[in-house]
Amino acid sequence: MSYPAFPVRRLASDFSLSAVAAGLIAVLVGYSSSVAIVFQAAKAVGATPAQTTSWLWALGIGMGVTCIGFALWFRRPVLTAWSTPGAALIASSHGLTIHQAIGAFVLSGALTVIVGATGLFARVMNRIPLALAAALLAGVLVRFGLDAATASASAPWIVVPMAAAYVAARLLIPRYAVLAVLAVGTLAALIDGTLSFSQVDISAARPEWTTPSFTIAAAIGLAVPLFIVTMASQNLPGVAVIRANGYEAPVSEAVTGTGVATVALAPFGGFAFNLAAISAAICAGPHAHHDPEKRYTAVVAAGVFYTVMGLLGGAVVGLLAAFPVELVEALAGLALVGTIATALATSFAEERMRDAAAITFLVTLSGVETAGIGSAFWGIVAGAVALSAQRLVRR
Repeated sequence: MSYPAFPVRRLASDFSLSAVAAGLIAVLVGYSSSVAIVFQAAKAVGATPAQTTSWLWALGIGMGVTCIGFALWFRRPVLTAWSTPGAALIASSHGLTIHQAIGAFVLSGALTVIVGATGLFARVMNRIPLALAAALLAGVLVRFGLDAATASASAPWIVVPMAAAYVAARLLIPRYAVLAVLAVGTLAALIDGTLSFSQVDISAARPEWTTPSFTIAAAIGLAVPLFIVTMASQNLPGVAVIRANGYEAPVSEAVTGTGVATVALAPFGGFAFNLAAISAAICAGPHAHHDPEKRYTAVVAAGVFYTVMGLLGGAVVGLLAAFPVELVEALAGLALVGTIATALATSFAEERMRDAAAITFLVTLSGVETAGIGSAFWGIVAGAVALSAQRLVRR
């Protein structure tokens, strides 16, 4: 797969306010949904406060650089993220020093480089039908829509105006619907008094090097599971998001790039980078830009925001705590409505694929987790088994 040289001067003309808004919302949703798990992971391996801040610096810089680099190089909305299941896995680990954990991060990143550079992961992804990939995407995203509906019960004075703004904006200014939702939600929270920036402490984060230590116990107990969980639970749905939105996914190059970023930033706390799914769906959908060829700018904007969040790691917790949980949940759910609808339509478009797609969708939506691997992997496995059985019977 070859990519034409990117004229930098074109970037300014391709940008739009909706793309910037989509990038901001993707970062807000990505951080608020799992930053607490990162703190738990750092604590589990004995990280000091300075090292924990360094983890935030490394994650923000890593996501920022890869997002901007991938978007400009591939000219597609290829968004990266840290591995949330990976952070949960680290948080549940026992008996490892931080030096051993860092060594495991490096090994996991090296394994990612190998499967990306050899094309092994791309060959696996190429065998997954579009209907199953779309069903996988729908199963991952529907719960965010459900969370938005649930949030209306606990904070109706915030969520109901946001929903009304979404419906009205979709009719009047569809390109800026999500931006309108964010503005209305912020105003409602300010009026209600649940939005406060008084505890935000703007302080710069500093990287702190931690020398990795390589042990067999850490390799088997953390590096390999971290690699498997990240590939199955993160990169798999990440590729599905790109393809379900009509783009040719640069699987090998992108996966290799995330592996390189992990190896480079692991000593500073960048434990695992991967292709994003939920936040990528926000940037790859029609809300980001009416022209699919220009949606990469939303990822560039997200990369800038990620970088800023990394540089100001000390302010991340206070900033995210300023927003009510219901506002973030409603924002994510409403921003993904169009993507969920498209994914469901694609999933069940072909009659011969409907049973397998339905199984993929339901297993993914269930949230079932086995052997530390999330439902996205088991959903695609269940759907593939069902589809194979159907084809065998027909033969």
